[in-house]
Amino acid sequence: MLSDFHPDETFAHALDRADELAGFREQFHFPVHPATGTPQLYFCGHSLGLPPNTARQAVLEELDRWAALGVAGHFTPPRPWADYDADLRPLVAELVGAQPEEVAIANSLTVNLHLLMASFYRPTRERYKIFMEARPFPSDRYAAISQAQFHGFHPAEAVVEIRPRQGEDLLRTEDILEQLERNGEAVALVLLGAVNYATGQFFDIAPIVELAHAKGCLVCIDAAHAIGNVPLALHAWDVDCAVWCHYKYVNAGPGAVGGFFVHARHARRFDVPRFVGWWGHRVETRFQMPDAYDLAPGAAGWQISNLPIFSMAALRPSLELFHQASMLRLREKSIRLTEYLLTLLGNTGPALISPRDPAARGGQLSWRVPEPRQLAASLHAAGVVVDVREPDILRLAVAPLYNSFHDVWRFAAIWRHVTERFFATTGR
Repeated sequence: MLSDFHPDETFAHALDRADELAGFREQFHFPVHPATGTPQLYFCGHSLGLPPNTARQAVLEELDRWAALGVAGHFTPPRPWADYDADLRPLVAELVGAQPEEVAIANSLTVNLHLLMASFYRPTRERYKIFMEARPFPSDRYAAISQAQFHGFHPAEAVVEIRPRQGEDLLRTEDILEQLERNGEAVALVLLGAVNYATGQFFDIAPIVELAHAKGCLVCIDAAHAIGNVPLALHAWDVDCAVWCHYKYVNAGPGAVGGFFVHARHARRFDVPRFVGWWGHRVETRFQMPDAYDLAPGAAGWQISNLPIFSMAALRPSLELFHQASMLRLREKSIRLTEYLLTLLGNTGPALISPRDPAARGGQLSWRVPEPRQLAASLHAAGVVVDVREPDILRLAVAPLYNSFHDVWRFAAIWRHVTERFFATTGR
């Protein structure tokens, strides 16, 4: 992929000149270093993406429409608030590999997880376990534990975390499948992150779903670290349901509205138990305020409340950029960026715990580091934004919409300088 690799700066510039996606970088605001006043090297899109240049105007437009129209804004073109998500759902569906009817934009990630678990985690005395990867994002673990307790099961028995082999950081697909083969009859729900938040591992979802279904289990995917990062195929993988946020790689802003997926085969199964609210009522008669509840088909039938318009307005510009760029082209660039970085760094420095195989990881690279906050602080002082996950992980992610090959080259130069001093100081 980088067979003509050369470590000097001119090569990085040449890669950027040849990059057909390079122009998208100019569509984003970069934070400025407080000491130098220059744009920072931003590699934290796995935690919070950067704002598109047009996000501010998109929100201001809705504020202006509110001021001008008041309540009439709910039904006034061109973007009536009562149907504001109509043209956003197809764009989100592109990112997760779904049909538009299978996705909804609502709530936040863990709220959506609980709402979907009300439907898809229905334990019995014989089948009550929740299978998860070890060290999932903590909120997923908390949700699973509380759901098991809510149904009267002891979490230590009901929540089963599949751990890597001794001395390894990554889960092997065959180990997940082996656990399902042996214990699947007792599993009610497989709850798996598509991309693990700590290591960046991109799981091979399709065979896991296939075996889970053969064993009678339902499958829920947490796509928070996957949407906008790797190509997803939730419909084709036959996943039952999925949840995600939009504030990481999808750049919708802090605390942005989340999203969820319900497979089409459940779309008209109105007998599936769920918690309902006004916004899950069929749209054609919703505003007639009938006493009888008439569920909307598809994921819309799991919606609860009115749409958060200002949050959706901030989401719109980034979705439009993803649509223009295409996830497949972004994925190709993401792999080239991470491969370029690993080539520049060589085998020196901290231990990489992310997969070496680019097909098995997203745009995130994680290292195991002693005193990671100290190293992150040194990088921040040099103008590089990364983050830490306790107790010993430093995380970096490339976002191909706005990170360049020259960004990667500059990071590698700073990394070598900072880590040499860091390990000399710590004696590690």
